[in-house]
Amino acid sequence: MRKNLKLWQFAGFTIAVALGSLFHFLFEWTGLLFLAPISAVNESTWEHMKILFFPMLIFAVVQYFFFRKQVKGFWWIKLIGIIVGVVSVPILFYTCNGAFGKTPDWLNITFFFLAAGLAYFVEYLLFYKDFSVRYSWIAVLILAFLAGLFVLFTFYPPKLPLFQDPIFGTYGLKK
Repeated sequence: MRKNLKLWQFAGFTIAVALGSLFHFLFEWTGLLFLAPISAVNESTWEHMKILFFPMLIFAVVQYFFFRKQVKGFWWIKLIGIIVGVVSVPILFYTCNGAFGKTPDWLNITFFFLAAGLAYFVEYLLFYKDFSVRYSWIAVLILAFLAGLFVLFTFYPPKLPLFQDPIFGTYGLKK
């Protein structure tokens, strides 16, 4: 399983950054409102967290069908990995912006890749722990709740800096 898991985690990382990159521009390119819940609708940090969350969640659903009998606590591991990745986005961004001022786009893209890499690495480590946690449905429920928050805040974002587009100063969908 170890070699197979490395390939799966590398595939997950690759798919997450590829889909995340696509989701960054998808709404802007198409203007299709039904794509807004999974795509970036502005340049806020929240939207960059969202474009990592959904590709990781999509990959987790696919991976589940191959690992559900081999890995106890699969959804808890995925929940932890997704949270690590999503939370790493603002930590990296705000830490460097606070220390050095505005960061160039290439560095922000690097942060996205680092956050995804860290998430899949943490998952990889957890897959080898005795993670016999019960009630996987709770982890699935938390992931569904987070997905709901990403969708809700796409259309009704709080007026907080995390949700503000730094280019236009707007929140949520561009008007």
